[in-house]
Amino acid sequence: MTDSIEKKCIANGVKLTDQRRTIARVISESKRTYGEADHPDVDELYKRVSNIDPKISIATVYRTVKLFEESGILMKHDFKDGKARYELNDDHNHLIDIKSGNIIEFTDEEIEKIQKRIAEKHGYKLVDSKLELYCVKK
Repeated sequence: MTDSIEKKCIANGVKLTDQRRTIARVISESKRTYGEADHPDVDELYKRVSNIDPKISIATVYRTVKLFEESGILMKHDFKDGKARYELNDDHNHLIDIKSGNIIEFTDEEIEKIQKRIAEKHGYKLVDSKLELYCVKK
């Protein structure tokens, strides 16, 4: 997965310094290490990065996350908990349990078709979408 961030950096003309590469690796490994739908905020990323390279400052993590976001590599989320959270920009949606804070990532071909159809109905071509469902467990 780090390879994916690295490829996206190269494709977007983003230079990967050693520190950026470490931050990219931590982001890429977040799901595997911390759970399927791990969406860390910058403070959490900094804690994880510091365990690997204590010389990386929180300012570097903030700048790198901002750079990755502006380059379309990362996606920023606000799951209504007051924290900006980040993950690799790929094609999936989120179901958020508002009581527990659990986040389930999903894709659904039918939803994708409906979104495309709605855009076309209004004379547009769909280029991107983001769906967040806020729920409570029955």
